[in-house]
Amino acid sequence: MLAPNPGLADCRYNNRPILKPAVQVLPLKKTLTHINERGEAHMVDVGEKEVTARRAVARGSIRMERATLNLITEGGHPKGDVLAVARVAAIMATKRTSEIIPLCHPLFLTRVDVIFEIDSNAQCVHCTVTTETRERTGVEMEALSGVSAGLLTVYDMCKAVDRGMSITDVQLLEKSGGRSGDWKRKT
Repeated sequence: MLAPNPGLADCRYNNRPILKPAVQVLPLKKTLTHINERGEAHMVDVGEKEVTARRAVARGSIRMERATLNLITEGGHPKGDVLAVARVAAIMATKRTSEIIPLCHPLFLTRVDVIFEIDSNAQCVHCTVTTETRERTGVEMEALSGVSAGLLTVYDMCKAVDRGMSITDVQLLEKSGGRSGDWKRKT
């Protein structure tokens, strides 16, 4: 159901309207769990949740010039093996997600797998991260953080030769376990 929202029409930047939607989407049946009854951000209490096996898979890509991709695949980068460094960065990010995402719970990860795939036709590198744990809350944010850090590391190591690289399509592909059950992205 849609309803008018005149408040959004008042958003301005440099005295110009930046948002003029005619409608607002009314709340769904699901609620935002990190917002309390007073509308404040808070960390969700997972103390009463059951410990279960949980798994998440996330993926993203970084597009680049063909010469940059060749530099990575041929191992000629002066900084060393780009994908080896990016793999370590992705693993480190999964383990430290709660330190960079304010309302994430610290988790003990039981498994992290990082796969880089070279796609010569699309001139990109795909990064897929799988995270697993036995905890009271999911590992989706850890998988997404791993993908992001891995791709950012590729950018960092190659920016001297290609500042136009684009990180795209960072997304959760699937998750399993927990009260909400299994979910898989439709392709």
